[in-house]
Amino acid sequence: MPRLNMFLVASVGVLIMMGVVAAQDQMSKDKMPHKMAAQKAELSDAQYIAKALTAAPRGVAKDAGVARIDKDGNMKSLRESKNGFTCLIMLGDIMCADANSMAFFDATMKKQTPPDKLGLTYMLRGDQGASNTDPTATGKTPDNHWIVTGPHLMIVGAGVKDLGLPDSADADPTKPYLMWPGTPYAHAMIPVGGSAAHATAANTASAKKE
Repeated sequence: MPRLNMFLVASVGVLIMMGVVAAQDQMSKDKMPHKMAAQKAELSDAQYIAKALTAAPRGVAKDAGVARIDKDGNMKSLRESKNGFTCLIMLGDIMCADANSMAFFDATMKKQTPPDKLGLTYMLRGDQGASNTDPTATGKTPDNHWIVTGPHLMIVGAGVKDLGLPDSADADPTKPYLMWPGTPYAHAMIPVGGSAAHATAANTASAKKE
């Protein structure tokens, strides 16, 4: 096995352990009553920062920067990063990404070729779901293989394609898988603690809406 792949495998193992602990801690917090839960008004910058930081483990969040995307799509920095990670809320998903991942997301949104650099993103609050076949999809359709993933890590970079992860369009989000396989935007999805419960709850909510 090439050295890069050995490094990736070892790194993923360590990150999964860190993520499980952090995700379990976050799930405990989520069970507590929140006065803001029913409030639909736009979050203040202070509230936004607090929410965005929940995407990452405490050790990462404490020095992470925070960015906010305005209604025109412009990104505004609310807090400077001291560790290379930036936390934000994008399309309803809460995430904390390193610089290489941010460049990957930027390329994806602009439909450009992403940089071939290893990047890591924490999404310990899970996601709202995404098409596993169409990187540009913004909603679920009967045939776009919509997948909801619970607390997880995202690893970007061409090297992830060699990890041997399942690349089925209808991936099991409770296990590691390759998202957007066969596209330049393929990346690894590594579930951590609470993934199954999150996916079940999200799919139930989606079914009710339909």
